Amino acid sequence: MLFFIGRRLYQAALVMLTVALIAFAMFQYVGDPVSNLAGQDTTVAERELLKERLGLNDSVLEQFSRFVINAVQGEFGVSYRMRVPVRDLIAERFPATLELSMMSAFLALLVGIPMGVYTALNRDSWLSRSFMTLSLIGISLPTFLIGIFLILFFGVILQWLPTFGRGEVVDLGWWSTGMLTGSGWRSMIMPAITLAVFQMTLIVRLIRAEMLEVLRTDYIKFARARGLSERSISFSHALKNTLVPVITIIGLQIGSLIAFAIITESVFQWPGMGLLFIQAIGEVDIPIMSAYLLLIGFVFVVINLIVDILYYTIDPRLRVEK
Repeated sequence: MLFFIGRRLYQAALVMLTVALIAFAMFQYVGDPVSNLAGQDTTVAERELLKERLGLNDSVLEQFSRFVINAVQGEFGVSYRMRVPVRDLIAERFPATLELSMMSAFLALLVGIPMGVYTALNRDSWLSRSFMTLSLIGISLPTFLIGIFLILFFGVILQWLPTFGRGEVVDLGWWSTGMLTGSGWRSMIMPAITLAVFQMTLIVRLIRAEMLEVLRTDYIKFARARGLSERSISFSHALKNTLVPVITIIGLQIGSLIAFAIITESVFQWPGMGLLFIQAIGEVDIPIMSAYLLLIGFVFVVINLIVDILYYTIDPRLRVEK
């Protein structure tokens, strides 16, 4: 087990170094830090002094080493547009994105897994066909269109839910949360559903396909021949083996919820990392863009490591000593 985790950590370190190299290249080839930080009236001597202070006169290897060391310590420089440390902006915005993503993942799993199991076990019923039709619609509609429909119906016509913002938040030390207030919960409903619809429909179709495949295997036929109940066969044998390949997809989808919440946050003006990233692209704010890239890379690496450990726990074939 320790050797397995150690090998995965080594691979994760290589991936993060590659992501750091891409993020560092943004400083070298996208925009000019001196032009962004200096004013129009800055003299040539002042520009050269600023370049020296930023370390831009050093070799590329020295700059990259310094960039990696600072990133490990959580230092990503100063935002060109806001003139504040990027670390402070991430600490302010990341809780909103993480709470929205986790709530969306919870909704997708809570609804998607039972629907997938039901459509596999009762594939000829009218309810199962209705679920598959809804899943096809959900996987086909663009995320921003789903958000706009929800805003129009629940926010404008019925006026039940707020159409933008995060609502009232509570500060718990360095963490701010809207899950302790009524307005925070009401503000989260529509963005969470918008972000969860695509993931939920994907999980439904994936679990249905995998479970139908497992139900055709020989060991399921043998279990029926032994006289086991259909409930035991479906949930103790079929569902457990269905989840082995599904875990990878679910893990990657949870990572994508955090990485690609950009559209949902833009539609609902949700004050998270996605909205910050969109604004940074418009202003060519390289420190925020590179920090976002590193953060998303780290999230995917951590999720993949957790998925690998779950694989190791669930699938006994991986528990072979070297």
